[in-house]
Amino acid sequence: MPGAGSQQRPQKKAQIPPTASSPDRTLAYAEAVVSGETIAGPHVRNSCQRHIADLKRKDGIWFDQTAANHAFAFFEEVLKLSEGQFEGQPFQLEPSQAFIIGSLFGWKRKDGRRRFRRAYIEQGKGNGKSPIAGGIGVYGMTACKEAGAQIYAAAAKKEQANILFRDAVKMVRQSPALARRLEFSGGPGREFNIAHLPSGSFFRPVSRDTGKTGSGPRPYFVLADEVHELPDRSIIEMLERGFKFRRDPLLFMITNSGSNRNSVAWEEHEHGVRVAAGNPDAVLDPTYLGQVIDDTTFSYVCALDEDDDPLTDPSCWIKANPLLGVTITEQYLSEVVAQAKAIPGQLNGILRLHFCIWTDAETAWMARSTLEPLLAEFDPKGGQPVWLGLDLSQNRDLTALAGVQRNGEKDGKPCFDAWVEVWTPSDTLSARVLRDKQPYDLWVAGGFLNAPQGENISLRQVAQALAELDSDFRVETVAYDRYAFRRFEEEVCDLGLSVNFIEHPQGGTKRGKPQDGMSEGLWMPGSLRHLEELILEGRIRLKRNPVLISAMMSAVTETDRWDNKWLSKQRAINKIDAAVALCMAVGAAMAGDTSGSIDDWLKSLHA
Repeated sequence: MPGAGSQQRPQKKAQIPPTASSPDRTLAYAEAVVSGETIAGPHVRNSCQRHIADLKRKDGIWFDQTAANHAFAFFEEVLKLSEGQFEGQPFQLEPSQAFIIGSLFGWKRKDGRRRFRRAYIEQGKGNGKSPIAGGIGVYGMTACKEAGAQIYAAAAKKEQANILFRDAVKMVRQSPALARRLEFSGGPGREFNIAHLPSGSFFRPVSRDTGKTGSGPRPYFVLADEVHELPDRSIIEMLERGFKFRRDPLLFMITNSGSNRNSVAWEEHEHGVRVAAGNPDAVLDPTYLGQVIDDTTFSYVCALDEDDDPLTDPSCWIKANPLLGVTITEQYLSEVVAQAKAIPGQLNGILRLHFCIWTDAETAWMARSTLEPLLAEFDPKGGQPVWLGLDLSQNRDLTALAGVQRNGEKDGKPCFDAWVEVWTPSDTLSARVLRDKQPYDLWVAGGFLNAPQGENISLRQVAQALAELDSDFRVETVAYDRYAFRRFEEEVCDLGLSVNFIEHPQGGTKRGKPQDGMSEGLWMPGSLRHLEELILEGRIRLKRNPVLISAMMSAVTETDRWDNKWLSKQRAINKIDAAVALCMAVGAAMAGDTSGSIDDWLKSLHA
């Protein structure tokens, strides 16, 4: 291959054979998904439904099948795959990949420019995200007729950006048509730049110094890999600023599902889900509505349906792994599922990486699949004993009051109903919706979260709620942590309320003081153990409340050398106050007189 300084004959960019007569593969996939012939998750179904609906629009948005076919032909007739069983083979696009490529390069605006400037792709690990991104980069550099096209592979770390870039390098080296036209900087295995000299175009991974000196980058395509690992938007924003110099720029983001809902990836996930559904509330309810939310963003977000259980039902695996049977096998997924069952510490990573399930923390305490069978609609029985757990706050956090009431017996052990009431200040609600990435406003509208006026929690209102509970039920005990309790106690005294308070520290190192008849004081490791037993044995019903569900799925645990564990507020991503209050209430209930027979319990109902 000639060196960078050698004499060369003028070269043209890669020529793609015309394929205008080819079938519309983009529409074919969309129709197969919508009809159910091809199995896909809710957000992919919405993306396909959006495609079909948009074909009927009369506002200037139109689909250019010839342009889509041009991109297909580049992948399948110019690019060659590398490594493993695909070494040297043409890049034959699978139907889901054809849908992505066809959508990006087929949809046009009225002026003929590409419609989509941003794309968010979320799939399970091993479904060919990096090769398709590398192929898009090479296509943009050589076949889109863009003079001086700058293509950047970007990621949280240079090493990660290099993975995508190296996929592109290997594909170029495998393709005689490209290898003759492109130049590499760096020796084999150490390449750091691909150049198309006649057009002044290049493809390179982003370094930390990009744009810090001299003129800033003017990207044509930005290929952002592993978006869930980005610590912030700085890399993407720096590159997107250069889009103003381009008529047809593209930000192509690929990622696995993440564990941090205060992240770039979660923001893009939420936006992609809403855009595909045309539904502002699609994160909570993915029903397709077809509103135009963002005409410049394309999304292909793999996910399971709400009732799917990947640990027991292999039929749902393809929803998170559209290339199942091609690049990833059922045998491999069976092995990782077996690992998840045998080693609980691996469960969340496997759910996240292979089945597109967002956990709220790397070591999340509770999965929704565990909680779902326990969720129910019920009204606590008035006049009967209840045990309460109170987690107080003052400013931005949530204040939670959990109630636990015995409802029967199973295998000689007590069963319980449990519910929560939660408060947050309304004056800062909107700001915290954006900051915490939590739908507090929707929870308030749904009656699941109280938002009294003010910038601070009104402890008087919490005390009044306690007074109402004491009036409606037989409040046996209120478990509390010392934080903010003195002020709350004053509010209780002002109301003339007399209830039995018992200290329940929230950390894992301290016990509360035992009351008469108790062998030891309450502490979080014991209460958490009781709650886990109730959950695993199906001996507790949880009144359905998204605030409680979010708290339990967001919670993480800390463990000491003796395997005592407790819920950690410091390490949790989102607010876990409702889960903490529930643990305290369960601890109080189990410390009370709940060890009698079912006959004793039945007699107590009529006392």
